[in-house]
Amino acid sequence: MHGFELTVQHMGTGTVSLRLRGSLDLAYAYRFDDEVRHAERDASSCLVLDLRGLDFVDSAGISRILAVRRRARRAGRRLLLVRGSNAVQRFLALAALTEHFEYVSEPGDALRAAGRA
Repeated sequence: MHGFELTVQHMGTGTVSLRLRGSLDLAYAYRFDDEVRHAERDASSCLVLDLRGLDFVDSAGISRILAVRRRARRAGRRLLLVRGSNAVQRFLALAALTEHFEYVSEPGDALRAAGRA
């Protein structure tokens, strides 16, 4: 897939899931950031980034995901990532960022994880 898509799903209890598809690279990183900032208004307790649909992520995309993490910490909001493809997970591992995030297997797991917080 070429391009980038982001789908917002309100999961209740202050949890919002964002499904990412395509390439999160320099061309789309700031559009991603703008759309996430808008979704954060409704994510009072938990924000889920679903990385399963990403074909590619570069340093600009990772930078924006780290910005989401910083904002979540400042706001007292939990950030969960749904594990992405092998390529996306490998990029996170190579950048030594894997341990900086909390992961779930699918967006529905976020509600159970949020209950454990």
